[in-house]
Amino acid sequence: MNEFNQIFVGLDVHKETIAVALAQPGRSDPQYHGNIVNSPAAVQKLLKQLSAHSETLNFCYEAGPCGYGLYRDLTTAGHHCSVVAPSLIPRKAGERMKTDRRDALMLARLHRSGELTAVWVPDLEQEAIRDLTRGREDMKAMELTARQRLGAFLLR
Repeated sequence: MNEFNQIFVGLDVHKETIAVALAQPGRSDPQYHGNIVNSPAAVQKLLKQLSAHSETLNFCYEAGPCGYGLYRDLTTAGHHCSVVAPSLIPRKAGERMKTDRRDALMLARLHRSGELTAVWVPDLEQEAIRDLTRGREDMKAMELTARQRLGAFLLR
């Protein structure tokens, strides 16, 4: 992959929207592209807009509750994507204000400089087993709480 024709794209992903920022090779500041709806159709439209100049697109976004569907959509379309560990993102001391725009710009900048740590992305089967296991653990914890409440009620 030629590093001079890559565009580094930082995505701040939420349930309803995705904030998009672009970092060109070199030392220039990343540019905010805007918000898109978090849907496969909107992502495909974004890919067509960004890849119109035939540059290599290199995406990254923070791991979170939205899962890995976006990762799979981007890699299936032939682009590189990294899912980043939020706890390992370098932050400046005193940097408290978080907005979608700032987060997307920061991700694009750090991704271009190689300062982000990617997490392992499970395949669909592994993700389904993980969800099932977490659901079972939640139900077992609720069962224990209910059993303790019933025992305390009967003791009274």
